[in-house]
Amino acid sequence: MAEKLVFSSSQPCPYEYIIPNEPQRNTDLMHHVRLLLFLPFMLVLLGSCAQRGGETPDAPPPPSSAAEAAASDDWVTLFDGTGTDNWRMYNGGTLTGWEVADGELRASGAGWDADQDLITRDAYDDFEFEAEWKLEAGQSSGIFYHVQPSADQPIYESAPEYQVIDATGWSDPLEPNQLTAGNYAMHAPENATPKPVGEWNTTRIVVRYPRVEHWLNGQKVVDYTLGDEDWQARKAAGKWKDVTDYGTARSGHIGLQNAGKVAYRNVRIREL
Repeated sequence: MAEKLVFSSSQPCPYEYIIPNEPQRNTDLMHHVRLLLFLPFMLVLLGSCAQRGGETPDAPPPPSSAAEAAASDDWVTLFDGTGTDNWRMYNGGTLTGWEVADGELRASGAGWDADQDLITRDAYDDFEFEAEWKLEAGQSSGIFYHVQPSADQPIYESAPEYQVIDATGWSDPLEPNQLTAGNYAMHAPENATPKPVGEWNTTRIVVRYPRVEHWLNGQKVVDYTLGDEDWQARKAAGKWKDVTDYGTARSGHIGLQNAGKVAYRNVRIREL
């Protein structure tokens, strides 16, 4: 009669092994040897049963490049180095005073009141804006937000301005709130470190109305609240005291000023 040896685990297993009986001739030693020889095979079968009975689903594949791209779809490129389709003149008309060269958007340096400033075609409420820029010696520009186009006033009276200026080469003395990355004529930047003339700086502007942040080269340098008591006091005591609508808009365009010779690149925005 055969001796039936069945291997089982917590999960069903299709494997079983039949060990024939041998004649009774003092087989104790042989029986132990047989079991020791058969032990590796038993372990393999039991492992196979456990795996078959308790298989786990395959791990999800790593994110594809398409998924990664989707995660960044909320960023909109405003200037990609090739064209100005996302921009128009502040008060309309043919694009004047700007050129695209070597992947840069370059201003001719027409001056503050030349009416050659650019604004985005779209308007934005809350947003995060990023751009790189560099100046020539003794030049200036500005990045405006919540711009309200108007034939009756220049761009710098229509909206807050992130100041861009070569302070070391500027011919006249400057107030602290006229320095690079400041909220021009309102809030001075703190611990701002612009790169030398001819080198690229990185600007970031974050607006979550009424909070506003200015960043320069990875450092937050301005943080203020539009319309609060401090803001109102600064306006009443400064350059904009007679400009009724200055800084009151809750949405508007992004603007680039053609005051001096400046170049921009890698300009993008996302709505918050």
